[in-house]
Amino acid sequence: MAFVAVAMSGGVDSAVAAALLAREGHTVVGLTLRLWSEEHGPEATRENRCCSLESIQDARRVCDDLDAPHYVLNVEARFKEQIVDSFVSEYVAGHTPNPCVRCNQYIKFDALLSRALALGVDYLATGHYARLERPEGGPVRLLRAVDRPKDQSYALCRLNQTQLRHSLFPLGGYTKKEVRELARAFGIEIAAKPESQELCFVTSGTYREFLRRQMPEKVTPGDIRHVDGRLLGRHTGLIDYTVGQRKGLGIAGPRPLFVTEMDVATNTVVVGEVEYLERQEFRAGNMHYTAGAAPAGPLPVTIQVRAHATEQAGLLEPLAAGAARIRLERPLRGVAPGQAVVLYQGDAVVGAGDLAA
Repeated sequence: MAFVAVAMSGGVDSAVAAALLAREGHTVVGLTLRLWSEEHGPEATRENRCCSLESIQDARRVCDDLDAPHYVLNVEARFKEQIVDSFVSEYVAGHTPNPCVRCNQYIKFDALLSRALALGVDYLATGHYARLERPEGGPVRLLRAVDRPKDQSYALCRLNQTQLRHSLFPLGGYTKKEVRELARAFGIEIAAKPESQELCFVTSGTYREFLRRQMPEKVTPGDIRHVDGRLLGRHTGLIDYTVGQRKGLGIAGPRPLFVTEMDVATNTVVVGEVEYLERQEFRAGNMHYTAGAAPAGPLPVTIQVRAHATEQAGLLEPLAAGAARIRLERPLRGVAPGQAVVLYQGDAVVGAGDLAA
């Protein structure tokens, strides 16, 4: 049996993960992170959704029922710097970042894992829907969850071998429906608690309203131009648009128009017909390979560019300086700079990178 720290968000998934580990005979300790939250809006909403007072109380209640200690760790400053500030600066640069990928890489499986290991634990467990395979003598493999619609391997794509060796994902073999049933069977009071679908640090309004509050001086109107240079209208600020967007442009043409680019240098939203949106080859930077090293040569993979997007077959070609060229069998629409591109072979995560402009 192992000594396991469980990242407790106050939700049903992490509660069931803790209960499953306790049932298996492991020694469990619950850890909840206090994360930065914007001080805006009604007082009742000025809390990060992942660590509100109610969520902390729910997590502590579950730990009490399991006769497990529970601690709250403050990482507000680090979360603000590495997740929130990065999210804002990437959007202002015309990119489409994924803060959940960064949070797993730098907060949950770095800051939290480091503190957990300092307590002497063997593993950090979370309620993520993903699986791990530990072949003898080989690198740990990160796999998709059994419940494909709930699979979260995309958001875990940047974990390294040290992090994976010390991780447990008890829910990876269950469906969400089964997890709810387990919660009721364990007598967990929050069995029916709804999931949060919003960014945890946005306490009021949409993420675009949040961006305006954080950097109002960077949000200025500008031109909307066709890819051929024609002026078609005006935009309200680059943060209000993303590559692939069709609705809300306020312009019309003989054929549907989509955002194809945000030109930060000229503060211009560039639009074009669907054929201008399709890409069959692109580059990625800041590549990370789950096994610890890049493949020796081109590798057939399936490619996913959004958390719940359909996979596309293609070819990964590692390049120098942490870059890669990715070729698709069929054109893909709406590939936006800054998005995380995750590469799979079967159910296994091969690696991930950031899409280049």
